[in-house]
Formats: sequence, C-alpha cells, structure tokens
Amino acid sequence: MSRQRDPLDDLSAAIRRILGRPSSAEERERFGKYLNLLLIWNRTHRLTGVRSASDVVHRLFIDSLLFLHLLPSARPLRIVDIGAGAGIPGVPLRIVEPRISMTLIEATRKKASFLEVLKYEVGIEDITIFHGRAETIVAQQVNLFEKFDVVVARAVSSPRLVFPLAAPYLRPGGEFIMSGPPRAKLVGSQIGLKNAEIREIKIPDLGVERMFLVVRKDT
Repeated sequence: MSRQRDPLDDLSAAIRRILGRPSSAEERERFGKYLNLLLIWNRTHRLTGVRSASDVVHRLFIDSLLFLHLLPSARPLRIVDIGAGAGIPGVPLRIVEPRISMTLIEATRKKASFLEVLKYEVGIEDITIFHGRAETIVAQQVNLFEKFDVVVARAVSSPRLVFPLAAPYLRPGGEFIMSGPPRAKLVGSQIGLKNAEIREIKIPDLGVERMFLVVRKDT
C-alpha cells in the first residue's frame, strides 16, 4: 500500500515556487500546527467550509501565498487583513515573511478567539488582533488611521462595499488587494473605484490560478 502524500509536502513545493527559496523547518512546523489547530476547531466551530487537510493546504494556505506576487517589494511592510476569519491570508503571509507587521481584524467572536489561540500556538505573538467590525475598530483606535501600506482581503462581498472599509487604514499611496472570483464578476463590481486594476496570477505547475483586484489609494 502506498503512503498517502503529506499535504505539507505540497506546501513546501509551493513555497519554493512562489518565494524562490526552500521552505524552512520552522515554517513547516508552524504550518503543521496551524493545520492541526484549524482542523480541530472546525469540528465544532466551523471556522471555514474547507474541511480536509489537503484542501486547507491548497485552498487556504497556498492561495494566501499568491498575495506575495502583488505586495510591494519594500520591507518592512505594514499589512492589515480585514475579515481575517481563520487567519487567511494574513497568517500564512506572516509565517513566510517575518518582515511583515501583521494586524488581523475579525468581527466574529469565535474566529477572533481562534486567532488569539493560533498566534501563540504557532509562535508568532507579534501579530495584532482586533475583534470587531473594521469601520468600528478604525474609529476607536485612532492610531490605526492611515498607518498601513496594504490592506488584504478575500472576496466575500463586492469590492465597492469592501474598499470603503479598507481605505481609512491605508496610508496615501497604499494598496487594497482583494482576491476574487472570475474576471467578469470582478470587472463588473469595480465600477466607481478609482486607480483599480485586475491582476491574474497563474502558476500552471502548481495548478493554481487566481484573480485579484488591486486599488491604490489617492495620494
């Protein structure tokens, strides 16, 4: 009987392909702890509809790393993930790039609680977590206003609804990066957004393809 493939091997291959370097033992250990904790919490809390270890790695972890193709090259980089959910894409980005200062904002209590446990479980205590709605948090925490280089988000709503929530966090010239559905839906939903462009990331040898909307905030 052949041994079942470890999905973390696929993640290591993706890190090599996307970052142009081998994954470290520390990264593999952190992603392993992240994977196990997410699967355990999902049994009772349904943090995400992705259920199997393989799907978590491919549809969440590797998908998150695609954002790296769009991030500014300058480091250090201040990023806020709004609607972070189970930490996607913010936590995978922080695991592979320690020069990112990561802030997570999540409105659902059980997901925010998971994030608090996660950051200690995987050993990245410098991640900042806020529980609440994005528009409320930035109004209450004035030190967050226009302090970030990038806002990241996964497509759960129209960009025309999400970008106004992201804009107060962005410094002038900062970028909102949102992963999205097929091109037709993204193009149709960006009407009314200035400085917006659609970017497509394809990595055929990994079998991944994703559309992104990138919006630059006016300077």
